[in-house]
Amino acid sequence: MTALEAIKVILSDEKSYKTSLNWAVEYCRAALSMMPGDYPLRIQCLYILNNIQKWRHPQAKEVRMALKKEGGVK
Repeated sequence: MTALEAIKVILSDEKSYKTSLNWAVEYCRAALSMMPGDYPLRIQCLYILNNIQKWRHPQAKEVRMALKKEGGVK
C-alpha cells in the first residue's frame, strides 16, 4: 500500500468521524495533491500519523505502516 492509497482509506471513512479526526482529514486532503517521494508529502504523512493515533479501522495497521514508510519513520 502506498501513502496515497493509505490516505484514501482514511478519507473513505470520513463521514463516520465526528470530531476525532478533523485535523487528520484536512491533512489528508492537502496530501492528495502532493507527489510521492516529495518532502512536503513526507511532512504531511507525519502530521497525519500524529493525528490518527486513536483511529480504529480494519486496515489501520497497513495504513500506519505506509504512512511511516513515506514519512521516514522506522
